Amino acid sequence: MRKDYIDDCPEYLTDFLTNLKLVKDRADRTEEAYYIDIRTFLRYLKQKNNLVGKDVQFSEIKIADTPFSVVENFTINDAYLYLRYLRDERKNSTATRARKCSSLKQFYYYLYKKAMLIKNNPVAELELPKVKNKLPKFLSLEESLKLLSSVDSSNSVRDYCILTLFLNCGMRLSELVGLDLKDYSRDNHTLRLFGKGSKERIVYLNDACVDALNAYLSERSQDKKNADLQAMFISRNHSRISKRRVQLIVEENLQKAGLSNVGISTHKLRHTAATLMYQHGNVDTLVLKEILGHKSIATTEIYTHLGNDSLKKAAESSPLANVKVPSRKKNSDDSPTN
Repeated sequence: MRKDYIDDCPEYLTDFLTNLKLVKDRADRTEEAYYIDIRTFLRYLKQKNNLVGKDVQFSEIKIADTPFSVVENFTINDAYLYLRYLRDERKNSTATRARKCSSLKQFYYYLYKKAMLIKNNPVAELELPKVKNKLPKFLSLEESLKLLSSVDSSNSVRDYCILTLFLNCGMRLSELVGLDLKDYSRDNHTLRLFGKGSKERIVYLNDACVDALNAYLSERSQDKKNADLQAMFISRNHSRISKRRVQLIVEENLQKAGLSNVGISTHKLRHTAATLMYQHGNVDTLVLKEILGHKSIATTEIYTHLGNDSLKKAAESSPLANVKVPSRKKNSDDSPTN
């Protein structure tokens, strides 16, 4: 846990986050997300119970001194008032409220079931706001090819390799940035990735990825300042490339390709890879789940709903698709009855 978390955490929250990290083996970013959600909740409790001056801005409220009594006395009715506050005062979206609600339920489950600090769980029956499923944005095959052909920078070989891996392997930003040289097997044409919760998986590389990676590594090896670095992708400062720099590489090349106005981000390239594999590669959903490193098949199944064109083609491919309605001779028996 980062020190700034510890400095502004009551003991019961520190214990909850420690349980997430050490027992459930959640990733650092997941731990941080829970901290931020529960911090909002505790700030709300302090404000609601007049434990902070009215002139103190919500974002400036410290939570380390939040008495456990206000947490312990929280009720299901209070929970719905909190959700209303998030909607009306904080202007949180449905998805954000659902996430904060889920964090709250996890927090109270820990206090009740694991730490046994409360006699009952007040939010056990709390219903999460219903979030409409949104289809992820992605680039078409033609747009993907256009993006790759538009790469032009002082580090074109590296940037082309990064985009190629994103579009072919569907890896996360953190997975790409975290790659080390030892994670690439030239013999097997594989990459070892570390996903959420440091879960390890192996992805197989196609010829395009192997060619792009070998070209980049050949160029990289010529710079002696990078010789002792274990990181796969290096910045101009001879250090491991940052997440923000990779995001900028994606944004810059999308702009060069004339695709900066279609709502595509680094993560959307992951959606693109999954969609192209499903729609054009006929990749089975269970296989796609393993490639993407999804924990649940339900997460992967969203890609089965992306292609109305695919559904249309499937309907048109039926061997009975062109059967015509037979013509019938009209006779007296066909006349309508009164």
